[in-house]
Amino acid sequence: MRTFYPSDSCKESQLDSLNPQSWLQVERGKLSSSASSSAPLCRESFIKVPEPQILPHYKPLNYVEVLAQIHEELETCPLQERSVLYLLQYQVFRGLGETKLRRRSLQSAWQEATTVHEKVVFGSWLRYEKQGEEVITDLLSSCGKYSEEFLPLDIASYFPPITASSSPETASVKTNRSVSKNVVFKIGEEKIPCLRRKIASLSAPFNAMLYGSFTESLLDEIDMSENHVSSSAMRVVRDFSVVGVLLGVTKNLLLEVLVFANKFCCEQLRDACDRELASLISSIECAIELMDFALEENSPILAASCLQVFLYEMPNSLTDERVVEVLTRVNRSQVSTMAGKASFSLYSFLSEVSMCIDPRSDRTLGFLEKLVDFAENDRQQVLGFHRLGCMRLLRKEYREAEEAFETAFNLGHVYSATGLARLGSIQGHRLWAYEKLSSVISSVSPPLGWMYQERSFYCEGDKKLKDLDKATELDPTLTYPYMYRAVALMSKQNAKAALEEINRILGFKLALECLEIRFCLYLGMDDYEAALRDIQAALTLCPDYRMFDGKVAGRQLRTLVYEHVENWTTADCWMQLYEKWSNVDDIGSLSVIYQMLESDACKGVLYFRQSLLLLRLNCPEAAMRSLQLAREHASSDHERLVYEGWILYDTGHCEEGLQKAKESIRIKRSFEAYFLQAYALAESSLDLSSSSTVVSLLEDALKCPSDRLRKGQALNNLGSVYVDCEKLDLAADCYINALKVRHTRAHQGLARVHFLRNDKAAAYEEMTRLIEKAQNNASAYEKRSEYCDRELAKSDLEMVTRLDPLRVYPYRYRAAVLMDSRKEREAIAELSRAIAFKADLHLLHLRAAFHEHIGEVGNALRDCRAALSVDPNHQEMLELHSRVNSHEP
Repeated sequence: MRTFYPSDSCKESQLDSLNPQSWLQVERGKLSSSASSSAPLCRESFIKVPEPQILPHYKPLNYVEVLAQIHEELETCPLQERSVLYLLQYQVFRGLGETKLRRRSLQSAWQEATTVHEKVVFGSWLRYEKQGEEVITDLLSSCGKYSEEFLPLDIASYFPPITASSSPETASVKTNRSVSKNVVFKIGEEKIPCLRRKIASLSAPFNAMLYGSFTESLLDEIDMSENHVSSSAMRVVRDFSVVGVLLGVTKNLLLEVLVFANKFCCEQLRDACDRELASLISSIECAIELMDFALEENSPILAASCLQVFLYEMPNSLTDERVVEVLTRVNRSQVSTMAGKASFSLYSFLSEVSMCIDPRSDRTLGFLEKLVDFAENDRQQVLGFHRLGCMRLLRKEYREAEEAFETAFNLGHVYSATGLARLGSIQGHRLWAYEKLSSVISSVSPPLGWMYQERSFYCEGDKKLKDLDKATELDPTLTYPYMYRAVALMSKQNAKAALEEINRILGFKLALECLEIRFCLYLGMDDYEAALRDIQAALTLCPDYRMFDGKVAGRQLRTLVYEHVENWTTADCWMQLYEKWSNVDDIGSLSVIYQMLESDACKGVLYFRQSLLLLRLNCPEAAMRSLQLAREHASSDHERLVYEGWILYDTGHCEEGLQKAKESIRIKRSFEAYFLQAYALAESSLDLSSSSTVVSLLEDALKCPSDRLRKGQALNNLGSVYVDCEKLDLAADCYINALKVRHTRAHQGLARVHFLRNDKAAAYEEMTRLIEKAQNNASAYEKRSEYCDRELAKSDLEMVTRLDPLRVYPYRYRAAVLMDSRKEREAIAELSRAIAFKADLHLLHLRAAFHEHIGEVGNALRDCRAALSVDPNHQEMLELHSRVNSHEP
């Protein structure tokens, strides 16, 4: 690859597309004559879809292989290596976009930490990851349960205290000279009388001075004036030599004594000063002041305590230049004092946070250079150099970026080829970039979707579309191909096909950039109501979302579009919400709730409904934010307790959630409190004996005031309980009553009743009705496949995969059919195509079983280990792993 680089100015536009904040660039004129001055909108539009950013993550070719290797190492490695392995597992899951799994890996790294430095780093990292979840900690505390990772550590307790050295009296016995029991240290005009034996016991140098062959051993008075110690500090030293503790010593005096202790090798005194100073840290200002001193004087307890304060305040502490300066200018020895063996973990954390704040900053560069310096193996170097390459590219430091990407690529990180290709294109070598990606594709079996997506940037026309289609085939979760195809179709005046294309991905992945594209498409079609729906849905997901490459606030565009739609009254909004909720139009429902929140008084109820929709749309973080807002806007204590119960339940604290529901009922009987209690009990108890309690609770809920949307849900849940108890007539009544209030999903429950009554045809017809009514109906097709013959089932499941390729049951079904037909290789390939883009326990479990069946023990063991990385406690997986492991040579 040639190393000629153009000037920054001539390549400015090409690098804009690499901006992590660059979602979409749109050039528009006026929306209307009244909005000409403020809106970059017009009837004819040109929409440019920017190339997606290069992700600064570890993305191995075969993540299953890497997860299996990590799991195998965890089985046999020394305890002190486990945290670093869990950090690597975290990086793999981060590259896969698996937020829940990577957080669990981080939790494991913290739990398995064997040093205080690892505890500090990973505990602070967990705290950072759980920003906004402090309310959960508070709620758990109110239930008598505490979360350790949020609490600062007593650093000193992790360091064993240094005990007094052996008495120097033995040495004094060996001398024939008679020495005085006392000695006076003179500092200036002041004299400090001391016990010679006690001072000598402080260190070997003092012992040699006072009992050895030095002149001072013969003196009763020793002048210490030239040793840069004050009389006050010398008195502290004297008192410590007698009582062995530091009592009421000021910070400045402690600092002076610590210097003295280091100079005369007084280890016990130095340790005592280190601990006392660490205990005095009360703020980030104090930590900044003391960190330099701690590093200079090699005080590990003080340094670690200062570091904990810096990390505990992340990300805010990184906006303080003094903190950044301390953390970036330290040398290797000082980092060891501050972070021990957790140096790589520390700079992984710091660089990750800094990249989120500003990936182009000098601060980020400093942390990434440290990350590379402290990498101890190839996998750590890959992460460091790839991140460094991404950051250098954003800074337009092309030569340095090329060196970093080249190093990562040569270490086996094939994904870094994306950086090399982009750099080649910047140089004007698009053909070279195309051939680079072609070489990667031909050398890998099977290739991955991102490879074809990346290659599409360096070709045009049918060739580009062919690569993008292949990218979608291999990885349907990539958003760029859908966006590009939609915009290309719109440019050909084919609006219907453009909408169908972007709807393909919005049907299963609610991506902001795709909502923005569809918003623009609707504007081009003058469909302002649909455009308003999408901008309001986007603002629900991200209240501060900015559009058009971050140039325009989403709220501003929403205001402009809102002027062109009919105003709804509160009654209109409720009718619209009821209609869209009944039609399982989740995005439409989100939009209506957003509009209602601007004026409606019962915000708590609306935020709660919003959280239910967001959970259904697989947006857990946004759902939790809405739940917390519901809590903040609750109109009464009993309502607030219900929302607190849901917050606890949704974060895995079922018992505490039930406790909140009961507290709410004690204040006032309400539908939502009973519903929460019934839901949590039904989901947490595998014992059918609890069913009568759940039935009673749901019946109590239905007696309380509520709207039809929620009553329909309660009736549906009650029907499910009756089915589990084999009370089919009662279940059917519940589902029918739910359908009367237009709870559309009750069709699925009624279909189950028909099936259990041995009426498969009626079950099929019932699911067909759900498919016809529901706007989001992938799950309905999947359920209907259970009520028909194999050919119809295959057809329904193919439809499921088209509508939502992330649903794993269809792949498993097709693989099982192939296996039954003795087409083992085809069965394994069917599972592998889904595993390539989704780390799913059930897919890995089935593939492991298939490999075991055909005698491929090594592959089976690999899949078992990877599956256990996804869920370490899955009982069936543990049993299969044990069985397969016993067969391995």
